[in-house]
Parts: sequence; structure tokens; C-alpha cells
Amino acid sequence: MAAPQRKKSVAADPAAFRSEALALALEKQDMAAVALALRNGNTVVPLIAPGPRDNPLDGGEVWTYRDAGTGDVALLLFSDARHKPANLPPGVGVYSPAWLRAFLTEHRATVTTVFLDIAGPHPMQASPADLLDALDA
Repeated sequence: MAAPQRKKSVAADPAAFRSEALALALEKQDMAAVALALRNGNTVVPLIAPGPRDNPLDGGEVWTYRDAGTGDVALLLFSDARHKPANLPPGVGVYSPAWLRAFLTEHRATVTTVFLDIAGPHPMQASPADLLDALDA
């Protein structure tokens, strides 16, 4: 799926794999601040396999979680690559608000929930519809 400003290079500065605004919003458990952070900053997303390092905008495939019992699909977003659990695929991408809006819009019939920093330190959960509303506000 092509979208503007998809992903920063995995080889980029590790500090680039963090959204300070999102981390602070999650710490406060403030959904309005989370919405503002997602609307105005990048988000760390786990990838099945990163894209080629020579072409950072040719992003890898986004990893989603499918519950074996229910079939529900969750998108996991992180404020910092260091918050991604080790049992997920090792690759991450840094994606723009435009990419997140396009991804949630395209997969709105499939993705049932979005987890933010699922393993902590300050996890939150939202529906894709709520995040789309936040991104469009």
C-alpha cells in the first residue's frame, strides 16, 4: 500500500524511533493528548520484515496480531521502539499520521482494536473508528 511519508529508515538514528508527545500522553492516560500526538507526529509500528535499507520509503509489511480464538485483528502502535515486546518481529518502522489514517481506513473492516504500548509502561486501547475520528479532528 503506498502512502505519503510511510516509514523512516530502520538504520536511522534510534532516537527517531520515539514519539515523545505520544509517550507523555500515554503516561497521563489522556486520550485527547494521544489524539493530538497521533495527529501531529510519527508512530512506531512493528514490521514482519523491514523494507530495503537503500529505499526507506519502500516500507516493510506491517505486523498485526490475530486472536486465534476470535479471529479479531489488532494493530499495535508504540511510542518508542524500546517498548515493543521482544516476542514480536524485530523490525520496526516509523510511520506518519497520513499513513496511519490510510492504514486504518483501508483495514477498517479487519482491524478491531488498536493497542498503544501494549506491554507498557502506560498501555492504552482504542477502536480504529475512535482513532480515525481523532486523526480527522
